[in-house]
Amino acid sequence: MQHRPRHVVEYLALRCVAAVLNALPYRCALALGCALAALGFHLLHGGRREACRRMQIAFGDRFTAADRRRMAWISLRNTVFNMIELLRIGRLSRRWFDAHFDCADYVKAVRSCTDEGRGAVIACPHMGNWELAGAACHVYGVPIFNIAARQRNPLTNAYFNRVRSGTGIESIERGTGSMRRVLRRVRNGGALAILPDSRMRHPGILLPFLGGQANLGTGMATFARHAGVPVFPGIVTREGWTRHRVRLCTPLYPDPSLPKLQDTHRMMMQVVKVCDEAIRERPEQWFWYNRRWVLDPVQGEEQGRARRGPADRERQPGSA
Repeated sequence: MQHRPRHVVEYLALRCVAAVLNALPYRCALALGCALAALGFHLLHGGRREACRRMQIAFGDRFTAADRRRMAWISLRNTVFNMIELLRIGRLSRRWFDAHFDCADYVKAVRSCTDEGRGAVIACPHMGNWELAGAACHVYGVPIFNIAARQRNPLTNAYFNRVRSGTGIESIERGTGSMRRVLRRVRNGGALAILPDSRMRHPGILLPFLGGQANLGTGMATFARHAGVPVFPGIVTREGWTRHRVRLCTPLYPDPSLPKLQDTHRMMMQVVKVCDEAIRERPEQWFWYNRRWVLDPVQGEEQGRARRGPADRERQPGSA
């Protein structure tokens, strides 16, 4: 297969960066990342202004302009730290996680299901290092897997798949037949890790979030409902530069007595509320730089379909 020159250049640049970061001690790699983040923060005015604008939409006048700028900086710095840790993930041992991760309560709760072969859904928003939290769960015995979208660059896509698989976490690529595979894995005792706060390009479900209406996917609740397994919301935070914490929130269980769409909506509402409260408590921990701003509406007719509530959808012929 012949690759585009741009894809080859991007891939080689990524591999060079990864080689440098893996050659440095952990804190030195983070220090280099901090310097690069500071340079980008001051030069890339558009991204910084957009992050601050989003915070003002979400929080109104709760924070001053200086507060928003400081939180936008920490969010960007932490994002760079996350990428550095992902590129170094093959070097991270059980001993490293023991020293840097506080997730015992969360892991214990999830394993109470998976050790009995019942499966679970792990729901963590874009806070802290959510990727590293998944690796920590695997290290401590949770049979975790996720759903991955294919990147445009096939070389970098294959590289990141190799990096993630090096942790023992299986990634099921989104596409034909993937949903059946996911459901089968959950029913067989696997723990599906999913990000509940990602805006969908296509109509999903509109829920109150960060002061607006977010069009979110229902996969988290749908898989839990179909497999009959609980959802374990978790809040990941970075404490300082090198410490990480996963806070366990109250697990949610499907209610078979409710209609399917009503039950899915109920679980989504509760998880999104947990995410909203956590972001309001620690705004700098959330990822404010996503290309798809979570409160951007779906356009045209799709927006109208997204706005239908569960009762309306229940009446649609052939609705899932």
